[in-house]
Order: sequence, then structure tokens, then C-alpha cells
Amino acid sequence: MTQNQALTIMKTGANVFLTGEPGAGKTHTINAYVAYLRQHGIEPAITASTGIAATHIHGQTIHSWSGIGIRKSLSPYDLDKMTTIEYLVRRIQKTKVLIIDEISMIDGFTLDMIDAVCKTIKQREEPFGGMQVVLVGDFFQLPPITRNEEMVPFAFEAKVWSVMKPLVCYLTEQHRQSDQEFLALLSAIRRNERMDDHMIHLEKRMVTEENSFELLENMTRLFAHNADVDTLNTQALYSIEGPTNTYTMHSKGSETLVASLKKGCLSPELLDLKIGAVVMCTKNNTQKGFVNGTTGTIVRFEPGSKYPIIQTKDGEELTIEPMDWSIEEDGKIKASITQVPLRLAWAITIHKSQGLSLDSAMMDLRQVFEYGQGYVALSRVRTLSGLYLAGWNEQTFQVHPRILQQDVHFHEQSESAQAAFARLETEQVAAMHKNFILSSGGTMDAKKISLGKPEKKDTLQLTLELVLERKPLKDIAKERKLVMATVLDHLEKLIILKKLSYDTISYLIDPKLEKALPAITAAFTTCDTTLLSPVFNHLDGKYTFDQLRLARAVISAKGLK
Repeated sequence: MTQNQALTIMKTGANVFLTGEPGAGKTHTINAYVAYLRQHGIEPAITASTGIAATHIHGQTIHSWSGIGIRKSLSPYDLDKMTTIEYLVRRIQKTKVLIIDEISMIDGFTLDMIDAVCKTIKQREEPFGGMQVVLVGDFFQLPPITRNEEMVPFAFEAKVWSVMKPLVCYLTEQHRQSDQEFLALLSAIRRNERMDDHMIHLEKRMVTEENSFELLENMTRLFAHNADVDTLNTQALYSIEGPTNTYTMHSKGSETLVASLKKGCLSPELLDLKIGAVVMCTKNNTQKGFVNGTTGTIVRFEPGSKYPIIQTKDGEELTIEPMDWSIEEDGKIKASITQVPLRLAWAITIHKSQGLSLDSAMMDLRQVFEYGQGYVALSRVRTLSGLYLAGWNEQTFQVHPRILQQDVHFHEQSESAQAAFARLETEQVAAMHKNFILSSGGTMDAKKISLGKPEKKDTLQLTLELVLERKPLKDIAKERKLVMATVLDHLEKLIILKKLSYDTISYLIDPKLEKALPAITAAFTTCDTTLLSPVFNHLDGKYTFDQLRLARAVISAKGLK
């Protein structure tokens, strides 16, 4: 099934299990669906099974979203108590679409608990209280986390799975690996085929004591255990001579949500870097030229800001500035953390590599201990030539026998769904799409739907109207229910779009700002940047970030006069 075919099915409001091999485009498809929903005025609940997966999709863990936390079971008392938690009731009552990513790591008991919570709060007996549920993941990858080797059911073995009967959309495109030999190897693992022919290719990728460390000096290594990763990264960093630059993570919002963000963020709270350190980007920023998984070496630090500059494998130099990880709900940011999106990358665990795309990596698979670990590790790299192996064990290429059986059914169900929709007339499908949007409280009004990001355009327009009414910034923030930083961000964008001029915003310049403007302007010029952090540091924190942001807007407006 193609991504567009899967989108067509999801837009009908059907419950869906979106799956496919690594690199098939599951995340891209979900992002496209989320954009479609928002374009029509519907805000989906975006969740994932782990904190790491949640940060990749700008969501929160399903455990946090549903209120089950670390519970292993729910009593009638627990469910009754949850109905008294106002924010939880409000959150679930208004949700029309629930997305759960990395479903392979959620066990059947947990999925049934989430279903029970949703049904109780929504007071409806349909699965998940009647909302559309989109489950995303690949069961050949990491399984549910268990303690004491207890046996737990997979998500597809949950009671609610058989009741809701999700349509299976099995993506068959491949956007990560183009190496046919490598694709054949990965497919053989998924089908549990004899590996004899493929072992020849793997043995050619083996490294030895003699050639490994010169060849792989600055290459990311994947290990099964955290201890190996921490040891190698620490030793490698402190073997480099020279000063250390430390970057501290900043946070805003609910302590619980911030803790969840920190747990899922691949960048540490305290990031120590030196020139010569091997690093990996932990966030996507295509405008700046890097994605989650881009690797490189620190070559220097930017004067003034001290932001690290990395050189990638292709020789390109990139300045890595701080970025935000956030949890959004109803289009509002509930919590955020800010850090330079890097981590030391001499080594990383297989678990934390899930979701990454690497040009090359050295893998020590001799201590793989669970189904799917070896497959996840191998599928991180794009080509066979980028794969280097220190060794493997008997468990490395094994997949769970239950998954092998179920995957046959998933393929069959996907083909059936594809065939069923192919028989429908275009007008029938369009009507199904329209009915779902309207029944979910969305809009089909063309005036309210833009081809870009309508909610951004609408929110800018609302801020523009209030500025033109010459309302104080505090009043605008209060009326719009936005933080001041967001209002100022709107202000700067409206100036760049030439919808506001210096004359129209001059009323915002109070005597204190007017007095400070020359010094702030000089600081931006001296630091040779438009970024706030270098100017904040240059002025020794004399002005708040909001004051600097407003000053930057005024300076910009003056320049456009």
C-alpha cells in the first residue's frame, strides 16, 4: 500500500493500524494526516509508547495522556477516581482522533487499560469511547518492555484490538534503503528465511582489531546495553585535549510534562562538548541542513554565542543552535525544554536508535538479548556499505515467532482494505471524508482552509487585529491566551510580512525600551547575530528575553521603513 492510499483510508475516520518496514514512511504519513486534520480544524491527540518516540512526533507518552501512568492494572475505584480529574476528563472528552506511535512497545494489557479509561470518561461503549484510533508501528521492532521475563500479550492480542478491528495499512514503499542487497537481507530477517546467502554479505562487513579503530574512529557505534555506551562516550570525550563547553537545558511548563520531555530527549540536560567530539543531531531542522541522526565532528565554536559548528561526513559545516522540544495540546504549548540538539555519538544504544537514519554505524550485536534488537540496529543504516559489524550472537537475527504468524495476517488484511477502497467511487470516498470531518466538529469551509498552515495564518491575523487596535501586549496575550513570547513572535512575523510597520507598532515602545534601544541595537551589531542568547549574554542578562525580542521587532521595523 502507498502512503496516499493509507491517507485516503485514514481520512474516512476508520480505526487504522499503520505499519511497514523501517523507512517505509510511517512517520511522514502520520505527519501528513495530522496536517490534514488541523487544516480542517481538528486537533488530534498525538502520543507514543515511549518518551523518545514522543519527542520525535511532538507529542507525549500515551501513559501520561491517558492518566494511567505506571499502573499495571486498573480497578473500578481507579477508573472512578479518574473521572474526577478535571484536566484528564477535559482532554479525553474533546479528543476525536487518538494517534499512538511505536505500538509494538505497548502490551495488550496496557492498550486495554487505555480503552477502559476512554470509555469510562466518554461514557460510551464503543472502543476508546468512539474516537478514531490510529496505531502506528512495526511489530518486528522492539517488543513491550517486561520485568522478570514475564510473558505479556502484544498490542494486537488486546481485547480491544479484536473489537475495534482496525483496518491495516501496510506501507510497501521504501525511502531509507535503496541498496537492493541490503533490502533483501532485511526482508529475509522479517520472513525468518535461511540467512546462508546473506551471511556472506554480513561477514564482509566485519571489522577486526587491526582495522577497526583507524577505520571507525569517528563513526557511531551501536550497543545493546547503556553501560557500554556511557563508558565509551565518556572515555572518548575526555581523551581529547582542550577546554570543554557545557550547555544547560532550560525548561518551562508543568513539572510532570517537563520530566517526560527530558526522559524522551536524546540530548542530555548537561551537554559537554569539545572540539573533535563526535556528535549526532537529535532533532530535525531541514532548513539548517540536518535531521535526527545526522552525525559529524565538532570543528569549532561560534564566536560570541559559543554554538557548536559541526562538520558532516560530506564536509559540510553546520552551526547547531538551541531548539525546543514541546508538548502541545489544543494548539497550545503545555511544556517545553530547550537545548542544543546534539548528543555525543561515539556510541548509542539500539533502543535509543529507533527512529534514526544513519549514513554509517559500527554495531556490536554480540550482546543482543531480545527479539527485534538486531533487526532495529541493522535497519538504522541506509546501505550495506555503511554497516560495520564487531560481531553477533544467535539471538541477533531472530524475530518473534508470534510476529511471523501475525505478519501474514496483516499483509492479507492490508490487501483486502486496499481492494475494498479501490472498488469505491471517488465521490463515495470524498463523501466519507467530508462526513468524518463534520461529525468530528471540523470544517469544510474553503474560506477557513488554506493550503499552507491555516491555524498559523488565522492566529497571526487575530494578533494583527489587536495590534491595529493599539492594545497593550499584556492585554493581547491575555485575550489570546498566549504567552508573551508567542505574541512577540507573531509581532516579528507580521513585520517581516509587511503587515505591520514601525509607525503602527511605535505605541508599544515605552520610555524604558526607548532608552535601552541604542544599547540593545549595538549589542546585536557587535555580536553580528539576530539570535537572542548571544545578545542576552553580551548584556549580562540586563534585559529579559521578551524585552530583547520586542527590541528586535522594533529594530526590524525601523530597518523596513
